[in-house]
Amino acid sequence: MAETQQRDNPRRPYITVPAVIIAAFAMALNYKTFVSTGGLYPGGVSGLSMLLLRLFDSAFGLKIPFSAVNIVLNSVPVYIGFKYIGRNFTLYSCLMIVLNSVITDLIPAHIVTEDILLIAIFGGIINGTAMSICLNAGATSGGTDFISVFLSERRGIDSFNIILGFNAFILCIAGIAFGWDKALYSIIFQYASTSMVRLLYKKFQQSTLFIVTQRPNEVCRAIYEISTHGATILEGEGSYEHCERNVVYSVVSAAQERKVINAVRETDPTAFINEVKTQRLRGNFYQPKED
Repeated sequence: MAETQQRDNPRRPYITVPAVIIAAFAMALNYKTFVSTGGLYPGGVSGLSMLLLRLFDSAFGLKIPFSAVNIVLNSVPVYIGFKYIGRNFTLYSCLMIVLNSVITDLIPAHIVTEDILLIAIFGGIINGTAMSICLNAGATSGGTDFISVFLSERRGIDSFNIILGFNAFILCIAGIAFGWDKALYSIIFQYASTSMVRLLYKKFQQSTLFIVTQRPNEVCRAIYEISTHGATILEGEGSYEHCERNVVYSVVSAAQERKVINAVRETDPTAFINEVKTQRLRGNFYQPKED
């Protein structure tokens, strides 16, 4: 499957590698400015790495490189990526992990602002933007992102509560060891980061479409050609003219919804389209696999 997808998209390395480099630099710069100044803890394995570094420093006076801890802790998620998600996807993610870790050690710390609230908000925005660049390019920033993709693609499980529990554990340890103010501000940082990812990365979000049309079969074909998702044709009656109406019902990826709607409008310019954000989905829903 990986070789087939690589042939279908031969330009992908020329898009993914620069995107990963940009995301790695942005995330590392964020760590050495906002995160280090505020003493915050990002979510996932990076947050755990920073917590361990600060614990070793405070308890034993050991200055351990961030890259050493972060790369080691990512070994298990990377194994999951290679085994269950996809080889190329995991290789690009490994590049992101290594670059982010090494650049973080190389960049000197720099204070942009000492306002902890500004640090939490804007640091979270930059972190979420870097993660979204990486995800949209076909890679992850490592750690719990692998777990999230694995549970979403392979198991159909919403991983939000699991990741939230892991981050809560990190923040509890940080609060006990270094004070609750940094841990609580880290919640704002993580919330801003998660909000940016949800805004910019829509692969695992879905939209429900209700389309009133006079050309239901053609509309269904247009939806399938764009999204590879099927549709259901419902027969109804217009309440005003009491004439026959057909409603096409379909659920598509939020990342594809704009293309699908444009295709429907081209197929039937008179179609009435109601787009609804899908909150929860159960049953079979085709999700393209990572290569």
